[in-house]
Amino acid sequence: MSSVEIDYKILGAEMQFVEIELDPGESVVAEAGAMMYKDAAIQIDTILGDGSDNQDSGFLGKLLSAGKRVLTGAGLFITTFTQRGSGKGKVAFAAPYPGNIIPVLLPNVGGTLICQKDSFLCAAKGVAIDLFFQRKILTGLFGGEGFIMQKLSGDGMVFMHAGGTVVRRQLQPGEVLHVDTGCVVAFEPSVQFDIEQAGNIKTGLFGGEGFFFAVLRGPGQIWLQSLPFSRFAGRMLAAAPSHGGSRDEGSIVGKTLLGGAVLGGLGSLLGGDGSDNG
Repeated sequence: MSSVEIDYKILGAEMQFVEIELDPGESVVAEAGAMMYKDAAIQIDTILGDGSDNQDSGFLGKLLSAGKRVLTGAGLFITTFTQRGSGKGKVAFAAPYPGNIIPVLLPNVGGTLICQKDSFLCAAKGVAIDLFFQRKILTGLFGGEGFIMQKLSGDGMVFMHAGGTVVRRQLQPGEVLHVDTGCVVAFEPSVQFDIEQAGNIKTGLFGGEGFFFAVLRGPGQIWLQSLPFSRFAGRMLAAAPSHGGSRDEGSIVGKTLLGGAVLGGLGSLLGGDGSDNG
């Protein structure tokens, strides 16, 4: 498997985007709708599957690769951007909501990275985007991302997106960190990912942290986000007048205090996010 080397710049603060510079003939792949702008000489194409070197060239192989992408919540097709001009060309991809873009050179993490299924933004062409199944039933049910996560593998650069502030941490062998399930963005395969009950039923219902939290055990690198999209969307929905919210600040606070703890706890149990969505 071989990926192209690409030059890039990450621009912006709260709403970042990545600008990638391509040499003639170089390509990157991205999720549909991620492009912000491009030079005129860069050609856009749509391919079935992920376009990686380990994808079978036949139709059935491409269809199988595309089917795996559908299971992770992505579309059947992925978009490629290739520089067809004589000089360098630039193409930019924007984050879908407030947060940060995380660049990772896959050889620096052993060639493989496990990430939540909606965090992938773009990558050098040749990177394989595959499935990663949670083998433990409880981890799959309540681990924030369900049974299916994404596995990115290859020797190129990948770019992920995460909400809020991003923290990268190196866990030592045997070191354990408890994390809100929705705040886990990615981790190396050497990291053990499990879940643990967060206290008793009363704590789950009224503590605002949900019924479960993620248990990450080293060694290996992990990436965490301070604002999961589910938490951000839940707060926006709760404040919307058509969904029980109000423009009146006092009313919003009252609803949060009276009903947010119970409903947030139940929503966290059903949705897999340990945040207090309300």
